[in-house]
Amino acid sequence: MSAPVVTLYGRPGCSLCTQADEILAPLARRLGFVVRPVNIETDDALLERFMFEIPVVALGQQVIARAPIRAGFLEDALVEALGRGR
Repeated sequence: MSAPVVTLYGRPGCSLCTQADEILAPLARRLGFVVRPVNIETDDALLERFMFEIPVVALGQQVIARAPIRAGFLEDALVEALGRGR
């Protein structure tokens, strides 16, 4: 079975996106998911949808968190979304 993919929508030069990535890295190891960064500037629809909300963390079509990303909230939301007990 492959690991779930958590998407991090952001753009280059976004310090909040970098912070979100730094929060996600240890969570990915602990909770067993893969982080897939997506540059919203490469897709007009994504740019329009998320331009003022990045970083955005999603599991499939479910948005888990939007800026500002708080570590504790993000971890709790991912545990719930992934169905992982602590």
